[in-house]
Amino acid sequence: MGRGKLRIYLGAAPGVGKTYAMLSEAHRRVERGGDCVVAFVEHHDRPRTEVMLHGLEQVPRREIDYRGSVFTEMDVDAVLARRPAVALVDELAHTNVPGSRNAKRWQDVEELLAAGIDVVSTVNIQHLESLGDVVESITGVRQRETVPDEVVRRADQIELVDMSPPALRRRMAHGNIYKPDKVDAALSNYFRPGNLTALRELALLWVADRVDEYLTEYRSEHRVSKIWGSRERIVVGLTGGPEGRTLIRRAVRLAEKGAGGEVLAVYIARSDGLSSASPKELALQRTLIEDLGGTFHHVVGEDIPAALLDFARGVNATQIVLGSSRRKTWQYVFGPGVGATVARDSGPDLDVHIVTHEEVAKGRGLPVTRSARLGRARIIWGWLVGVGGPVVVAVLLNTVHLGLANDMLLFLALTVAAALLGGLLPALASAAFGSFLLNYFYTPPLHRLTIADPKNIIALAIFVGVAVSVASVVDLAARRTHQAARLRAESEILSFLAGSVLRGETSLEALLERVRETFGMESVALLERASDVEPWTCAGSVGTSPLIERPEDADVDMPVGDHMALALSGRVLPASDRRVLAAFAAQAAVVLDRRRLQHEADQARTLAEGNRIRTALLAAVSHDLRTPLAGIKAAVSSLRSDDVSWSQEDQAELLEGIEDGADRLDHLVGNLLDMSRLQTGTVSPLIREIDLDEVVPMALGGVPEDSVDLEIPETLPMVAVDPGLLERSVANLVENAVKYSPADEQVLVAASAMADRVEVRVVDRGPGVPDEAKDRIFAPFQRHGDAPRGAGVGLGLAVARGFAEAMGGTLDAEDTPGGGLTMVLTLRAAGSRPDLATAAAAPAPVAPAERHPAC
Repeated sequence: MGRGKLRIYLGAAPGVGKTYAMLSEAHRRVERGGDCVVAFVEHHDRPRTEVMLHGLEQVPRREIDYRGSVFTEMDVDAVLARRPAVALVDELAHTNVPGSRNAKRWQDVEELLAAGIDVVSTVNIQHLESLGDVVESITGVRQRETVPDEVVRRADQIELVDMSPPALRRRMAHGNIYKPDKVDAALSNYFRPGNLTALRELALLWVADRVDEYLTEYRSEHRVSKIWGSRERIVVGLTGGPEGRTLIRRAVRLAEKGAGGEVLAVYIARSDGLSSASPKELALQRTLIEDLGGTFHHVVGEDIPAALLDFARGVNATQIVLGSSRRKTWQYVFGPGVGATVARDSGPDLDVHIVTHEEVAKGRGLPVTRSARLGRARIIWGWLVGVGGPVVVAVLLNTVHLGLANDMLLFLALTVAAALLGGLLPALASAAFGSFLLNYFYTPPLHRLTIADPKNIIALAIFVGVAVSVASVVDLAARRTHQAARLRAESEILSFLAGSVLRGETSLEALLERVRETFGMESVALLERASDVEPWTCAGSVGTSPLIERPEDADVDMPVGDHMALALSGRVLPASDRRVLAAFAAQAAVVLDRRRLQHEADQARTLAEGNRIRTALLAAVSHDLRTPLAGIKAAVSSLRSDDVSWSQEDQAELLEGIEDGADRLDHLVGNLLDMSRLQTGTVSPLIREIDLDEVVPMALGGVPEDSVDLEIPETLPMVAVDPGLLERSVANLVENAVKYSPADEQVLVAASAMADRVEVRVVDRGPGVPDEAKDRIFAPFQRHGDAPRGAGVGLGLAVARGFAEAMGGTLDAEDTPGGGLTMVLTLRAAGSRPDLATAAAAPAPVAPAERHPAC
């Protein structure tokens, strides 16, 4: 049984028609004879959507009793028992009611997919976890119902349901999305044209990135090297010179002219000694490109133009930006330069921009040697000059004889030329062949291999010795130059690696990607195992089809310690490259260890915090809870005593003491339980719309009647809160304010509206709190100043803030003008979140896990 396929309809905002499109697809499948059922679809009282449910089989929902109300959720067991071919599941990011099979609906969908059932679902762009901060900055609303990006990215098919902002607002105005009493608030808040335009762009770009991932994967699997200009991707070639910043800015401006443009800056560490990159300048350029939204890449290449073109084609670039050459005019005799070569070899699908700058033609102060390492073309030319050159010279000297000494000098010149071009072997061949021709044609007796004059023997021996010596020196110089250039390139890579350590870059995947780019590999994986007999496991990998089973099966295997190895696939590396690879492997092990140590440190901090909470809880139990218990015990023992006859007034006083102690115990235990719920993340607010004057007066029951002045305007808008949590928060704030206020001063509880928020201010005239302690008073088990231990365990304000944040609000402390402390509780006004406003009839709880999502 295989895994089911997931199809997602993605929209930019509520009302664009995701559910309608999903139901239309279901009708098409049913008409074709497919087995398709509705597992869960919410039509939100939209007539057109509700009509689309007719004719489709619907699996009965599961009813769940929560806090005295009955809610309906998808019945996963019933869907699994029905086992359809396709199940429709609406609102992928929805949070299930506590008591459901799973906390989130996407987890229900994962079960259906694992059972081999295809699922068609819907989700809005604002519900993707990674875009929470971006959406909040656009709309001012924090989305509490989210789904991990990876869940959506794993979908087999993603279809964008798009609608222009004016058309969506018209749908809203016609009452096709929300009820008429919600339309005005929605149009003036969440559904403003600017908000919808920004969300639409966000959805389009996200889908475009997803399509680009599909394209990259397809090109890699099918080994497509030809550039497909699906989007503007600009590669900037950097030399490490000061002109790099000009090139980066020009490339960014080019990318901004087209939608979705991307800029990749690449520095190729040359192995021919012709590059003098400044590490400081490269660091500045790296920072600049990253600040402008691009990426920086470091690659090693023997042939700079070829490496640059290979990189550009590998990332499917459409343009290359290069700077005009810094070489002086006379230096062009050694070749056309990188820019001209790249432009010549780029082909019709890759545009090359040559950008002028202030460093043009100012020279590099570099060696003029074409290449320190002898390429194939130079070796061929060396053999042609070393073997063919003496034949040509011999033919010419047969017509014009210049004397034996001059003839030897000409042949010696050919030997030196062969050494300069092709190295040692062509030069040795030239020396041997040249000495043979000199002896045969120009040394008496002619046309014989014997030599009559002993002086000529000495001359030929000197010729062969000089030729061999010159060839050896030239070849040794070339080798030493190549080794120096190689070491310089390695030092640049190691310097960059050390810089990444100093910068604190701890991403294992980023480091492995750097290894893949540097050595031109297809994939890189870091494997480890617990012992020699345990199987290998993959700690991290990048690239296409990485090897994650055994490092021995890879093209390159670099051990890291006894039980860790770096496995590279793509090509076999020469031995000279393994030294740099060993440094990368060691750094990968360090990064992995650092990541694990960080995880252990986080766990240790969590345990330390838990221990601190438990220690404080034990202290509270040992003193703050024992005090009222001791009072109750003493009062009860007195009443039960037969030795003393208590008057009615005494009995009433003792009973009153028992009641006060019990109330105090109830309050302390309630705060302890609330704090434990907040610490363990089990607070699940049930958000609904309610008037403040229905909740706030109920929160004042625990304080004297004349101690609070309540001011709540009748024109105040409704708030989207959990009434129970709001009551507890306000009660704790008021109790704290009354506790520290003078006996003759009333605590003011006032409410006011501001934009899409409602503020509840609890104002006292007590001693106040210094600025440096305003945040500390909200920490659990904290008492400010010299508050006596009998004043409580220091949980009231911590619980109040925790409940406020659980409802999507905030709680802050301010100074009261004239002295005192003001607690400002900020809540969401009804209508500020359209997705919640539409669910007023059937509210959905919000789990705390949404505030701290975990993979």
